[in-house]
Amino acid sequence: GFWPVIIAFIGAYEAYRAETGWVDPADCPVDQPGMLKADYVPGDLKFDPFGLMPENYRELEIMQNKELQNGRLAMLAAAGFFAQEAVDGQGIVEHLQSMSA
Repeated sequence: GFWPVIIAFIGAYEAYRAETGWVDPADCPVDQPGMLKADYVPGDLKFDPFGLMPENYRELEIMQNKELQNGRLAMLAAAGFFAQEAVDGQGIVEHLQSMSA
């Protein structure tokens, strides 16, 4: 099926990312579990086919913050959809259809 293949690919990639990003637990100090490797940048998946990732670290940090803000705004929008549906029992599609009718 489709979903087992997708889950297998995501699981394999996450295992690879854990190997490349985090220090081996046997080599970590006891008071610092989950320590990241010095050359690992969180969120850098080494996949940039269009060359959009900035070379400058400051510009990369600005882009990462913009992405975080965009994600937070999207979560607020989704919460608004859920709240609207909880109030009147109609989903966003039904509301859009009633507005166009």
